[in-house]
Amino acid sequence: MVFSSLMFMCIFLPIVLIAYNLSKNLTYKNIILVVVSLFFYAWGEPIWVILLIFSALVDYINGLIIDKYYARPKATIALIASLVINLGLLGVFKYSGFFIDNINMLLHTSIPNPNFALPIGISFYTFQTLSYTIDMYRGHTRVQKSFLNFLAYVSMFPQLVAGPIVRYSDIAREIDDRKVTTEDFAYGVKRFTAGMCKKVMLANSAGSVASMLLESTRLTVASSWIGIIMYTFQIYFDFSGYSDMAIGMGRMLGFHFGENFKYPYISRNITEFWRRWHISLSSFFRDYVYIPLGGNRYRPILNIFIVWMLTGLWHGSSWNFIFWGLFYGILLFIEKTLFKQKLQNIPTPLCHIYTMFFVIIGWALFYFTDLGSLWIFLKSAFGVGAALYDLTAVSAICANLWLLIICIIASTPLPAIAYNFICKKSEIFAAITQPILVIAGLGACFILLVGQTYNPFLYFRF
Repeated sequence: MVFSSLMFMCIFLPIVLIAYNLSKNLTYKNIILVVVSLFFYAWGEPIWVILLIFSALVDYINGLIIDKYYARPKATIALIASLVINLGLLGVFKYSGFFIDNINMLLHTSIPNPNFALPIGISFYTFQTLSYTIDMYRGHTRVQKSFLNFLAYVSMFPQLVAGPIVRYSDIAREIDDRKVTTEDFAYGVKRFTAGMCKKVMLANSAGSVASMLLESTRLTVASSWIGIIMYTFQIYFDFSGYSDMAIGMGRMLGFHFGENFKYPYISRNITEFWRRWHISLSSFFRDYVYIPLGGNRYRPILNIFIVWMLTGLWHGSSWNFIFWGLFYGILLFIEKTLFKQKLQNIPTPLCHIYTMFFVIIGWALFYFTDLGSLWIFLKSAFGVGAALYDLTAVSAICANLWLLIICIIASTPLPAIAYNFICKKSEIFAAITQPILVIAGLGACFILLVGQTYNPFLYFRF
């Protein structure tokens, strides 16, 4: 079940909100949250919900051991057990097939490939449970003694299958003591609606154009660039829209999740881009991998490449994701060493062009899981053996120029700045327009979902 579905919007979410608010008792609310979250997960993965519960149980027990034997050898053993079990499960289910295929290819062996179905959201909830045991070991958070409450944290459906990665320490207090205010609920509805509009109106529209052009058997220079630019907007509005919906639903349930996107396409360099894009993942690798490896103090260049190779692998078990991660590792290495001072002296418009050029090329590495198709795209994009344009590219840009302009504007803070400015000038305007925009936005999304057949969530299987 995905957020941008009629089943979720019209049946699941209303039932959850009604059941959740029937009582103010926190234990009741956490029971409802666990039940509906496990149902939500089992809707798409009826078997692997057992793996989710097992992962939660493992780190619940390890957390108790770390708390009981804090700063003693048994606490270290519990942390190691947490790392080995969680990363082992992630490795088996997500990467075993990839490594076996490559071993067979290199060594001409015939090791059987288990071909496990990838459990939905395993990368997200694995990182979340690991953040709990690591923070416990570091003394950054207190133990959760109720398995019900811990399972509520791990399985929480708004951010279960596609993030943001919510650390236990960020919502520990709200797991044990929270209330939903009218202001929070109203904000949650507005944030959910904004995310739904991003997903249904912009991401789906841009994605259908991108798929049509990039999956063509005869790419031209124009169709390659138009297609990958449309994919650039699709993946932003898809993932940031999902994060907005997750943050909004979290607020409706009394939780305050951190921001996951801060207008990344207005960045002046690649370093800034990764401070604005998928913030919860970037900060996870910074705090739990980069800094423990030595950060900027010890072998910073090697640490950068290790982190970015792992970041690429986290996104998927294929070579294109590894190359995508190393691509950003190289760019960040260049920015932090060769051009550290020079970038500050380049005019801002040129910095934006430089950043978006490499971001778009990066999304090409992300899009094409087949390296042969990636090579064909890169040659076509830079005019090697490809025509400049064709009728398909011309008709696509003519028919979708309005969409491209809207996507460009919507990926900047300008609409929010303008709207907030007007609202500050007139409280009446804000009071009237906010409910109208919510109703109109949800209504438009409902109508579009009835007729749309193209409705993927790009980060749904991570």
